Amino acid sequence: MSVVSVSESPFTLQNQVQGFPGQRWQVEITLPSMVRADAEQWIAFLLSLNGKFGTFLFGDPAGKQPRGSALGTPVVDGPGQIGNSLETTGWDINETGVLLKGDYIELGTLLFTRLYKVLNDVDADGSGNADIDIWPSLQVSPPASDPLVLSQATGLFRLSSNEMPYNINDAVHYGIVIAAMSVV
Repeated sequence: MSVVSVSESPFTLQNQVQGFPGQRWQVEITLPSMVRADAEQWIAFLLSLNGKFGTFLFGDPAGKQPRGSALGTPVVDGPGQIGNSLETTGWDINETGVLLKGDYIELGTLLFTRLYKVLNDVDADGSGNADIDIWPSLQVSPPASDPLVLSQATGLFRLSSNEMPYNINDAVHYGIVIAAMSVV
């Protein structure tokens, strides 16, 4: 979700568009139909979150590994970074394709764990530096030398609603859909 305002003139139909820095992930996780023994683990997890109060780590199950080479030990290069570009260092020098468009990176730990998607292919220069265009934008500057997690990257999420619904069909199979949003 991106925060964008659009104003349209009722007379000319011309638009004025204003983008704001607010961005976050919104996900809907549909679990396969399951029997009670399996479903109760999920139901207990949902109830333990207590609606929007609790948080959990989540990442794209299809994007566990980067498609790029990911060679090196990359870290945040310098403090004070905010916005949709992240300066990094620690990559193997002159390595092309360290990350590819669509790869994920994780920054931070515990309550500050955030998930980002790489928007363009990334190459490291002769000093092992690389600038990464990311989404969502950095709302809080990561510390200098903060490591980038490239494998099984996750972010901190919470339920989108205080409701924790599930259903049971006539065959006594449970259906669970989890709607969540990233913590900003």
